[in-house]
Amino acid sequence: MARILDFDSTICAIATGNGGAIGVIRMSGKESITICDRVFRPINKSVKLLEQPGYSIVFGSIVDGEEVIDEVLVSLFRAPHSYTGEDSVELSCHASKYIERRIMEVLIGNGATMARPGEFTQRAFMNGKLDLSQAEAVADVIASESKLSHKIAMNQMRGAFSAEIKELRSQLLHFASLIELELDFNEEDVQFADREELMALAQKTLTIIKRLTDSFSLGNVIKNGVPVAIVGNPNTGKSTLLNMLLGDDKALVSDIPGTTRDSIEDVAVINGVEFRFIDTAGIRETTDIVENMGINRTREKIDKASVVIVVCDINADVESTNEILRDIRQQIS
Repeated sequence: MARILDFDSTICAIATGNGGAIGVIRMSGKESITICDRVFRPINKSVKLLEQPGYSIVFGSIVDGEEVIDEVLVSLFRAPHSYTGEDSVELSCHASKYIERRIMEVLIGNGATMARPGEFTQRAFMNGKLDLSQAEAVADVIASESKLSHKIAMNQMRGAFSAEIKELRSQLLHFASLIELELDFNEEDVQFADREELMALAQKTLTIIKRLTDSFSLGNVIKNGVPVAIVGNPNTGKSTLLNMLLGDDKALVSDIPGTTRDSIEDVAVINGVEFRFIDTAGIRETTDIVENMGINRTREKIDKASVVIVVCDINADVESTNEILRDIRQQIS
């Protein structure tokens, strides 16, 4: 049964993935420092965790009764100066699955709750530390697999997109206020705005809106990779080209026409941009039911591709080459 969100609770989660020597466990909520104090024993016994300021680190051990689980570094963040805007704690421990699991058990046993996926970022949004655009960008930063997608996600997370929206909103409000004044006093000989200024403001606003809407397609392609369909007649070298671009024998290559009957797809990063190369079944007239299914899928991939590479056999007759080129142009036009 799904847990009902309770923003008064204190949540905890393992923040690091597998691998490496250090693991980090995060805790956020008004009781996070209190819960940590119950299970933490500082090496310097004169140190009182509850009295430590934010942005401070304390060395000591996490214990369960008399059992020492691990030596850790405790990083404290006091509200509102934390990622979530709440009191938060980060425990840096040894990256043993057993140690991380035991620390989680101890924290939960002392009042913390297991965090749901994305709940730390959700709390940051609810507490005004991030707007919705920035919150969504956090996931994009984590998922970015190329230099360009990482750059876009970082700019969005830092508020570049939000700043543009705020500026656009400000201009729209200014434009609306001028129009309302003109409508309210249209029977009086009072002019509140120059007509040319209003037209210029409206044009500038439309330009910004168009640029933002146009950027969606580009951003989506950069985020998910540029889909590149490799198409052509059977046995023209499409699979060979895919293997060369990927630097791997991803696709089966043979001299038998119709070897590729389904789409084969893989990713390569070129100059910081991710490309999704798609090897497709050769296009030809055939009575083979399975091959026709592959050809139909090829046409679906052409419709969804941002780039289409048509591979032709230089030894084929001109009419055959022109026919496949006309076919592809007709589909993408």
